[in-house]
Amino acid sequence: MSRVPSLSSPFLLGFDDIERALDRVAKAASDGYPPYNIERLPRDENRPERLRITLAVAGFVRDELEITLEESQLVIRGRQQDDKTRQFLHRGIAARQFQRAFLLADGMEVLGAELQNGLLSVDLARPEPERIIRRIDILARD
Repeated sequence: MSRVPSLSSPFLLGFDDIERALDRVAKAASDGYPPYNIERLPRDENRPERLRITLAVAGFVRDELEITLEESQLVIRGRQQDDKTRQFLHRGIAARQFQRAFLLADGMEVLGAELQNGLLSVDLARPEPERIIRRIDILARD
């Protein structure tokens, strides 16, 4: 089944990258592991308004988690090693790998990350948009 381009209006010029990004996000959203929250944190006296991504990564230690910024994608990976020395009578919690990617808008900054009580939090700064008005000169050719 082919997808009808959503940004095919003749008034939307140069948005090909956004359409490809939307396709990537739609494919990545199909996997539900690990669950995550995204919240907006208000500005305070020391920090600007920011976004916080919190992933439930119970069972992972800091050395098994990796956060990278690849172009405009924030990629969070988890890799657990199966402990061969342990003998389970019932195994309901599997050693599992994951990769979760978030597409960031231009100018978004990663402030830092923290692992606490099985939750990995990544803070992002939302840049203040700069309003730019530029006058375009019109050349008269007769």
